[in-house]
Amino acid sequence: MIAFLDFEASSLGRHGFPIEIAWVFESGEEEAHLIRPAEDWTEWDAAAQAVHGIPREALERQGMPVPELGQRMLRVLAGHRLYASAPSWDGQWLSRLLRAAGLPRHALRLRDTDEAQAEVASAILQAAGLPPEERQRLQTRILEDARNMPGHPVHRALDDARRERALWLEVRRQAEAAAAQRHPGR
Repeated sequence: MIAFLDFEASSLGRHGFPIEIAWVFESGEEEAHLIRPAEDWTEWDAAAQAVHGIPREALERQGMPVPELGQRMLRVLAGHRLYASAPSWDGQWLSRLLRAAGLPRHALRLRDTDEAQAEVASAILQAAGLPPEERQRLQTRILEDARNMPGHPVHRALDDARRERALWLEVRRQAEAAAAQRHPGR
């Protein structure tokens, strides 16, 4: 199964750290957690807080301790394909969280959400038996349509992970509709 992850962070600086994580499986099952900062996580940017709206005090009071969250993530996410819209940034936060939890930094790996969208469209269009040129043309149009859908990230992890799932579902829906149009009754 695939899952879409998103993080929010204390800053985009060299010593920024993850403060919130959420994931949404393709099935719709979801989780979100504030993250209690590890002791050596100190870099805080007021401009980043203005974007995500999460005060550091909320993390101290309501955040899940890093070791507990790391174990939870391994139990729930290991063995699934994990996607993020900004895998370089989100991968950095994931790695920092796993290391702080005493876990291997590559225990979980992220891929780009764009790959998930392309894979689902390609699989559906290929299963429909469309010629390669038509398949590529349709896939390109479907992916462009999905990327131009209204709405922007709101910079809260759960809302943004839900948005990534919704875009993936829309790509799947459009690919299924295009395949059905080319081959009714399949």
